[in-house]
Amino acid sequence: MALLLPVVSFADGRLDHWHCSGIVTAALRGRLADHRAARAAAGENWHETGLVFTTASGRPVEPSNFRRSFANACAKAKVRKVHVHATRKTCASLLVALDVHPRVAMQILRHSQISVTMNIYSEVSSEETRKALKRLGEQLDS
Repeated sequence: MALLLPVVSFADGRLDHWHCSGIVTAALRGRLADHRAARAAAGENWHETGLVFTTASGRPVEPSNFRRSFANACAKAKVRKVHVHATRKTCASLLVALDVHPRVAMQILRHSQISVTMNIYSEVSSEETRKALKRLGEQLDS
């Protein structure tokens, strides 16, 4: 399975084709439908920006509004509220756990320098550490 960050443009009203997981594709198709509905509802007040996530009038979403929406989504999902940026760290940690090559992770995370990615990777347990902790857990359970 290829893990690639989808790059999407709605400027021409269609989802550009990129290799991405089925769940991402489904989410983006749903967003496209919402985007089209918002554009139709806004009529002449629509501001075309080519952005995927916009306000009801097509303008860019302000960061403070996005953070508030993200907090509301956390509450609705009944998960602990975290800062939006923490989700990037979670993604990086999951990529490490999946043994994704650091260069691939760098592309997914959109880091401009491999050193940024490697700083994150060095903070996460290596495979050997995970194996050792698993063995320790097994011994403690017996």
